[in-house]
Amino acid sequence: MTPRLFLQIVSLEARTKFSYRVDFWINTVVGFSVELFVAWFLWKAVFEASGAELIGGRTFPQMVVYVIAAVLLGKFAIGRDFEGTISGDIYEGGLNRYLLFPANYVGVKYAQQLGRMVPLVVQVLLFGAFVVPLLGVAGEFKLSFGSVAMAMVALAVSNLLNFLMVFPLQATAFWADNVWSLMVAQRIVGSILGGFLLPLSVFPDAMRTTLEYLPWRFFYDFPARVMLGEIGFAEWLPGMALALGWCVVFRFLGRAVWNRGLYQYSGVGI
Repeated sequence: MTPRLFLQIVSLEARTKFSYRVDFWINTVVGFSVELFVAWFLWKAVFEASGAELIGGRTFPQMVVYVIAAVLLGKFAIGRDFEGTISGDIYEGGLNRYLLFPANYVGVKYAQQLGRMVPLVVQVLLFGAFVVPLLGVAGEFKLSFGSVAMAMVALAVSNLLNFLMVFPLQATAFWADNVWSLMVAQRIVGSILGGFLLPLSVFPDAMRTTLEYLPWRFFYDFPARVMLGEIGFAEWLPGMALALGWCVVFRFLGRAVWNRGLYQYSGVGI
């Protein structure tokens, strides 16, 4: 696939996503608000009930800042609009036209995912600018050019990693009647082990050491801590190397599942 075609697909998907403006903003505001404010009240209750000033090495304002960063940045990494597109092509026979295109199917789907992520830039910036002062934690955000730059690179890699991880799960649609349960399981596991529902700092030391080598960490915990300046370049570089290593692993896994599934694909659809 040529870079020009890739960018054209990204642009087309972004314009399509922006075309449904009312639905676009309602889903965004409701989704962000529920996730952020539920987490805010939950941690407020935990701190008040425990009477502790520090939990997982963070004060309550610092925990709120981490939650905000994990929720907003996690949107870039996960990109849930992508879920179901590959399995849908397989179930409905829509894969036929892609097999005839003079372009790589994986490249086309990744470009479509990136296009759907473009509106998130606007959403996250506007919502972040609103909610941070509202929760009274603006003083806890101490961003620097270096931390922001490293976080942007981490988000790009985490987005690619999520795509490559989801791809083989979606490709099981060649055999399974429904892959929805696999996607839900992957999402739940990622939320727990990736630092979304609970920061990894609250886990026991032995378990946290193991979690730092698993791929889900790079969806929430890693980019959030990089953005907040808790991870410096010396820790960021090997972290990126590990994330890219996981990308290679899931790329080979996805290719194996895909090639095997194509042998029995009939293209009839449901």
